[in-house]
Amino acid sequence: MLTAKVTSKGQITIPKQVRDKLGVQPGEGIGFEEKNGIFIIKKTVGKSPFDKWIGKLKQRKGEKSDAVIDELRGK
Repeated sequence: MLTAKVTSKGQITIPKQVRDKLGVQPGEGIGFEEKNGIFIIKKTVGKSPFDKWIGKLKQRKGEKSDAVIDELRGK
């Protein structure tokens, strides 16, 4: 079992093996979920800057992408 010590501020260093397995990079988030007294650690997935565009072109379904781009560019 891998272990880590808790600092006086409540912080821990996640062992490299765990970070590598989760694919966690500096600055990324980690979530903790409790199930029946056992905590599960998961990498959190942040919102993509592109999420706000999902579904914006639904009404243009069936149109060719080149025509939509030309229209948006004012051609």
